[in-house]
Amino acid sequence: MVSEVPQRDPRARRRDEGAESGGFAELSSSPFRADRDRLVASPYFARLAGVTQVVSASGSALLHNRLTHSLKVAQVARSIAERIRSEPGVAALVADLGGCDPDVAEAAALGHDLGHPPFGHLGEQVLDRIARHRYGLADGFEGNAQTFRIVTTTEVGGPVPRGLNLTAATRASLLKYPWARLHRPKPHPSELPVPPRGAAEPPHAPGSGSAKFSAYSTELGELEACRAPFAGRIDYWQQTVEASVMDLADDIAYAIHDLQDFHRIGVLQHASVAAELGHWLSGRAELAALPEAELVDHHRKPGRSLEHLRRRLHVKDAWIADAGAFADAVARVRTELVDELLGIPFDGSVEAEQATARFSARWTARLVGGVVVTPSPSPRTGHVTLEVAQWHEVQVLKFVHKRFVLQRPDLALHQRGQASLIVALVDALDAWLTDREEVSRLPRRLHDLVELAQAEYGALAGEAPELLVGATGEPVRGADAVRALARGRAVIDFVASLTDRQAAAMLDAISGRSEQPWSEPSVL
Repeated sequence: MVSEVPQRDPRARRRDEGAESGGFAELSSSPFRADRDRLVASPYFARLAGVTQVVSASGSALLHNRLTHSLKVAQVARSIAERIRSEPGVAALVADLGGCDPDVAEAAALGHDLGHPPFGHLGEQVLDRIARHRYGLADGFEGNAQTFRIVTTTEVGGPVPRGLNLTAATRASLLKYPWARLHRPKPHPSELPVPPRGAAEPPHAPGSGSAKFSAYSTELGELEACRAPFAGRIDYWQQTVEASVMDLADDIAYAIHDLQDFHRIGVLQHASVAAELGHWLSGRAELAALPEAELVDHHRKPGRSLEHLRRRLHVKDAWIADAGAFADAVARVRTELVDELLGIPFDGSVEAEQATARFSARWTARLVGGVVVTPSPSPRTGHVTLEVAQWHEVQVLKFVHKRFVLQRPDLALHQRGQASLIVALVDALDAWLTDREEVSRLPRRLHDLVELAQAEYGALAGEAPELLVGATGEPVRGADAVRALARGRAVIDFVASLTDRQAAAMLDAISGRSEQPWSEPSVL
């Protein structure tokens, strides 16, 4: 059922009021449903079919890409939103916290990965290093911040020339980490006694700012505007309820569906997962007595990595971590994932397909059934979270994925090649941008992004120069230095907007490895 929302509701306000025509047909009178439709109609959304989830799908129906992942997150998010809105006591609490419209939660889930660059998280890490170390962009690159930049700034196919002109509620719902890397808001969430999840700086990059954030300096005005309707309802650093629903739905989908994928293609092996979980269950008292250094040095011995996770949860998430709940979660995952699903190799048969479907349906229902809304959550979680049992189960499921998929040497080999590809493509585009004889023949999209970034950074230099600091923290001064920042942001925006195959094909063409002229209007 389409929700009815008064147009005067501050949550439904758009940045450019009165700019709702311009040839962009709306199929719904609900502003939030219209947001959902605008996101689905965006070419950035269609592009996600060609972006890696964990490994490149290469057209395989057995592996999720960012598009199919987003669709499943949306399914879970809408289910959670409808569930918490239907419970009388919970509905009143949610209204006090700023509201939870199922259309907004679904829109947030559909749009949450728009900013993912080619090759997924690997591409995100590489572009962040390039942005900070090569171009001196203190903001670097972050997929969530890139999503917010797309829907507010770089998307040009919507009803207005800049962004999708989404409602305040939907824009705010995309702010999984509602702060900038370094500058805003003040006090910065990283300075709180218990920093919110993602706000602390990564241990391997001291001085670089928050590990996760959802807005660059160029979009701080947009962040403040869309958060305004929630002032006094939630703390300045907290997610809106709809953002919290999206975040939790993303965790649930990730924990379940990526494991399905790697079972289907034979990567997730019964023996290794069974050994890890089984050894921990049978020897957890002895493992608990081991020194931390021994766990780290001998992490490949069965049970040790899982024990390291247990200890880490107690340090970082003392608000919910529980020894008994952790043991119960390991036992449940051992039974339902290892014994029941991985115990039968996937061979494409009806039996194997049905076992996979049952696993997904059972776990999705269990985790969604464990959703709770709390008025005063820990800074480490949102207002929408999970019961103790289900929370621990998600941690164990995600551990299996990380330990037995992401840490595989063959995946690392594949990803190192992808990292080299991205670096080489940025080098080639940057050289083209600085070639005075060839700059007039730049891809039109890249040219437009350069002009946009120059206008943005020029405005910051005049209005908020304190935000223009390099990666070392020193102020950026002078027109040439500001233009250099803008050039870097434009190149990063351009590369981040490509699919996996577009990035590879463009590098082949620009480096002379392709025998045929390469032409793709959406890129050139």
